Amino acid sequence: MRFLKPFLIIFLIFFFLIGGFRVALLISTEKLIHDIESIENMPVVMVPGAGLQRDGTPSLPLRDRLDAAAQLYWEDKVLKILLTGDNRFENYNEPGAMYNYLISKGIPKEDLVLDYAGRRTYDSCYRAKEIFGQNEIIVVTQPYHLPRATFLCHQLGLKTQGLPVDQSQYIRQRFLFWNFREVFATLAAYWDIYVSKPLPVLGDPEPIFD
Repeated sequence: MRFLKPFLIIFLIFFFLIGGFRVALLISTEKLIHDIESIENMPVVMVPGAGLQRDGTPSLPLRDRLDAAAQLYWEDKVLKILLTGDNRFENYNEPGAMYNYLISKGIPKEDLVLDYAGRRTYDSCYRAKEIFGQNEIIVVTQPYHLPRATFLCHQLGLKTQGLPVDQSQYIRQRFLFWNFREVFATLAAYWDIYVSKPLPVLGDPEPIFD
């Protein structure tokens, strides 16, 4: 039994450390998050990828994000929608699926911008500034993900606003897993910003506005 005590102490320290980072993130981004009525107009809203269904169409969480971006567009809060996701594999194209979904909703194709190298939220924020030439951006995503997304974009030099999306009835197990994962993703976000500062896939600049 005495051998378990050191492990219990280490576990508790680790648990409270993670919790502390998460609370700090929530506090630091609270003023960056707004509802649809109070959000300020900006040129671009960014939609991070959130997975595809087996048929290659957007997952339910991703559709919720896309619907929120479309609402901003139709209310003249933004001029362009930046669709950023993973396209490392031939049969997996998040930005393409997002594009097709919004086209089906009537969004003009000339106002949709595709980022095929948004493999992580960090990468999407980094590329929004360095590749697509943005200095300010609105991010739309679920409330559990939004603090980290706004934190990353803000820390990478973008004036950032976050809009929490209306959430559909997600499968409970997945919803719990996403919230649990987000706690550890918070640690990764701090590590990326303050320690490792990784470079995502880059390339030639593709400014959204000339």
